[in-house]
Amino acid sequence: MDDLVVVFEGLVVLAAIFLGVRMGGIGLGLWGVAGTAVLVFGFQMDPGSPPVDAFFIIIAVITASSAMQAAGGIDWLVSIASRIIRANPKRITIVAPLVSFVFTVGAGTSNIYFALIPVINETAYRNGIRPERPLASSTVTSALGITASPVSAAMAAYLTLLPDDFTLTDILMITIPASIVACIATSLVQQRIGAELKDDPEYLRLVAAGEVEVPEQVMAELPAETRAAAAAAAARRPASAIVTEERSASEVASDVAHGRTSALIFLAGVAFIVIMGLFEDLRPTVGTGEDAGPLSMTVVIELAMFTVALIILLVGRIAPAKVLEQPLLSAGIVAAIALFGIAWMADTFIAGNPQIIEWMGSVVKDHPLFLAVALFLVCGLTTSQSATTRTLIPIALAAGMSPAIITAMWPSLVGVWLFPANGSQIAAVAIDKTGTTKLSQVPVWHSFTIPMLVSWVSVVAVGLAIAAVVK
Repeated sequence: MDDLVVVFEGLVVLAAIFLGVRMGGIGLGLWGVAGTAVLVFGFQMDPGSPPVDAFFIIIAVITASSAMQAAGGIDWLVSIASRIIRANPKRITIVAPLVSFVFTVGAGTSNIYFALIPVINETAYRNGIRPERPLASSTVTSALGITASPVSAAMAAYLTLLPDDFTLTDILMITIPASIVACIATSLVQQRIGAELKDDPEYLRLVAAGEVEVPEQVMAELPAETRAAAAAAAARRPASAIVTEERSASEVASDVAHGRTSALIFLAGVAFIVIMGLFEDLRPTVGTGEDAGPLSMTVVIELAMFTVALIILLVGRIAPAKVLEQPLLSAGIVAAIALFGIAWMADTFIAGNPQIIEWMGSVVKDHPLFLAVALFLVCGLTTSQSATTRTLIPIALAAGMSPAIITAMWPSLVGVWLFPANGSQIAAVAIDKTGTTKLSQVPVWHSFTIPMLVSWVSVVAVGLAIAAVVK
């Protein structure tokens, strides 16, 4: 009977995700909360822990990013990035995932990648690249940085579980090179995913309906009938929607200067976060006695990003109301609500059914290599790398597995992208107006599925090869 109840609870979770994906936008988060309500009131489960820290990190980062967008900083960053990749536009599908990985390694949290999403999207689209390719691969590889970062919460949990003779250096010797190879492998596969924009039926429909702006480089490659339909749609728009403004050279130069300044302020904030993550001695000590320790990176990111937003507004003399008008802020709110609802529901389900974890633990004891599968699935269900680490690693150690072999499989936490329950996934989908980065009515099949599987297989394979040498 108990097993049947668990099955029904699992069906509630899957149904909520299915209905949320079908509704789109904030509907995913709202259905997640509704699913949580059914589990709590209908099945009498204790509510799990809502992802409050992740929620406010997203709000902080998106506020700073929107302030930078209002000041023209996004446009300036895109212009710089575009120059770098113009000789070979497809390079962004390789460069962006590596940058995403490096950012996460330095900051200790993949939420910092959130700030890169609009730059990657705009740079790809303006250069005629299918945005799904760099967006999906970069989102996935940001999770690889968690197990390669000396300052991530998951690493902190992992280190406390391992024997003293297996150090942080031993871990990084396995996870860093394995993750870099996985980033490259994922990028190479992702370059071949999906049709080119000029051949994508859904994108052509959006263009013909006048629902998406088209860069000149992309417009020139579109079929003649699509260009004609786009021109007709533009002509049908109300006159108020088409504004032509004559601007002097000095005004244009001023905007460029403001954009550059806001971007540099934002990047300085990111650099501050990375430094605080790498050198914890620089952070204030909080707490007393045995609880004393450096200020958490969650608080550092929140304080830094909100402060960056304020500085950008003051230096650029930007009206606060203008920040609220930015498309990036809207996409961020959608991501935050979706994360809150879905992650809360997943945590409620998994915390209320410890037998799921116990079953996976018994399988790991009998079949050690199944640890990679268990880590992947549990992280997908809980959307928490730290919780998954604390739950499964002790079981593997108790089963007598080598720390090196365990470490090789630990990056299987990339399974955090299994369900569309993370802010970065939702934000990437929301910001890509071409419709190429998408979810589907099948919860585990979306734009991030293939890069996630490629990353998982390649990082574990390379990790095991390295572990065979160093163990």
